[in-house]
Amino acid sequence: MKLTRFSIKPLHRMTRALAAVAMGREAPDLVITGARVLSTYTERIHDNREIWIKGGRIAAVKAAGSFRGTSGKPGAKSPASHYDARGGILAPGLVDPHIHIESAMMTACAYAEAALLNGTTTIFCDSHEIGNVCDTAGIEWMLADARQAPLSIFLTVPSTVPATNPRLETAGGDLTPKKIGRLFDRWPEAVALGEKMDFVPVAMGDRRSHAVLAEALKRGRPVCGHIYGREFVAAGAASGITDTHEAIDRDIADDFLEAGVWVFLRGGPPTTPWHSLPEAIKTVTELGANPKRVCVCTDDRDADDLFLFGMDWVARQAVAAGMPPVTAWSMGSLHPATRYAKDGDIGGLGHGRRADIVLLNDALEVQNTWFGGELVVENKKITRILDAALSKRYKYPKPAYNTVRLPAGKIRLTPGLPEAPVTAHVIRAALPGIVLFHDRLRLEPAPGETWADLFRRHDLCFVTVVERHGKNGGVAHGLLRAFGLRDGAVASSVGHDAHNIIIAGTGEADMRLALATLKKLRGGVCVVRGGKVIASVALPVAGLLSDKRATAVAKESAALKKAWAAAGCALPYMGFNLIPLSVIPEIRITDKGLVLVPEMKIVPLFEKT
Repeated sequence: MKLTRFSIKPLHRMTRALAAVAMGREAPDLVITGARVLSTYTERIHDNREIWIKGGRIAAVKAAGSFRGTSGKPGAKSPASHYDARGGILAPGLVDPHIHIESAMMTACAYAEAALLNGTTTIFCDSHEIGNVCDTAGIEWMLADARQAPLSIFLTVPSTVPATNPRLETAGGDLTPKKIGRLFDRWPEAVALGEKMDFVPVAMGDRRSHAVLAEALKRGRPVCGHIYGREFVAAGAASGITDTHEAIDRDIADDFLEAGVWVFLRGGPPTTPWHSLPEAIKTVTELGANPKRVCVCTDDRDADDLFLFGMDWVARQAVAAGMPPVTAWSMGSLHPATRYAKDGDIGGLGHGRRADIVLLNDALEVQNTWFGGELVVENKKITRILDAALSKRYKYPKPAYNTVRLPAGKIRLTPGLPEAPVTAHVIRAALPGIVLFHDRLRLEPAPGETWADLFRRHDLCFVTVVERHGKNGGVAHGLLRAFGLRDGAVASSVGHDAHNIIIAGTGEADMRLALATLKKLRGGVCVVRGGKVIASVALPVAGLLSDKRATAVAKESAALKKAWAAAGCALPYMGFNLIPLSVIPEIRITDKGLVLVPEMKIVPLFEKT
């Protein structure tokens, strides 16, 4: 059986059959009985229920033991399958309203494995990462991948490619308003406009930014937001933005809700910059806001973290933060479905809805997952039908494997050091790592002190960005403070959002080896120490994605992170990848140089004192 969202017939083709099953004239395909049922519609848990399923959809929810056969034609068949839930909780599959598949370093087909293990049956993804590298073609490759995946995947069309003015960075893609309009018109799963990252230009009335907004608004599509700073909330909402995942505290979350903006509470591993839920949820728990327009989401996940910190974990974090369990689960299912006007199909266990169902224990831990009525996870392990589907992954075309095009000739990866005292514009890292701080640091070696000694005294290392799209060969040098790298180098072709190569290191030789390694891998991430590659993950698809199964990518990611920590890196890998993201304060580095945010001004590394 083909196991995709498209394998389930639309409701208008199923109504007669579903009515016949609901009335007992025909037998269901599957009865799941002996369960408690979590209703996201009324936020109650009902005891002793069973669910009748036909053609991948829910025909009825009845009292346990109701099905005893049919009252229709003599000899009518009994259900093909009968499953005893043994008192567990049946709940709707989770709906992640905002994720980036590329952050997990795997394809959409591979991503499905971890998602379904965590009870997530539908995702709304923003593929602006591959769009920044491969333009419209990359997004359409991802959509073709998503169509083959055993998961319901919708697209929020990337809205900000490139993320900043070409004067400030070089990207591989350029999604104009016209291209965005064509994506909406060509792909029915393109249901919304993705996060509008250039929130400052939106607030300032930039013509291109608002032309992009217009492509969604005139088609009646919702617009997703990305706003830092309470001063930008009103202008963003007035421009048509109706959701955000960037509410980092109670007060800005409250501002968003009062402005009519849905709030997606982002839950991430506590050691990463993606765990703003505990603070932002206080708009509900402390200020008394109604959670009806509040969802939970994951946003970004490393490959190994995807298995450990899925949407089910985020829902449990909402419970830990004070939400009732049923409300928390609704925030991860019905609420996101309602936000995208998909609640007639997903998000609840109503009659006629898709049979995307999870079996939970009392701690809201996923035991089983049914996707369109097919049991794909049982006892926390994937079933044969899912394993077979995951083995037939989409194959990306050859151009997707040829996106690391480095400048010709030898590239200098460290700056020339000044002979006289200077003031340096330094990037200072600080956990959680989203905001990077701008230090103006006077550099002057003490008598008898080498530059290496001075760097150690100030906790400095080099940071370099190399343009990798084959456009202009740009190379920019900077200094990174409090990153903690003791020796060697780390490098990644996942440098948000233009995805040029970013390298941090203590010396030219190891930085050069790191760059050569990424070129050989056709993209990826690596750790180099003492002239040796200690760990690496190959990401040959657009320099962003592995073409392996999720479990293999997760194993490689875990080994990489172990080597990353051993090298002393204070920022996690994903935080390191944000160093070139020149829409987040205070200072960033792109292939064009050091960028002061929000002034959007390039400054030199060294200035005379």
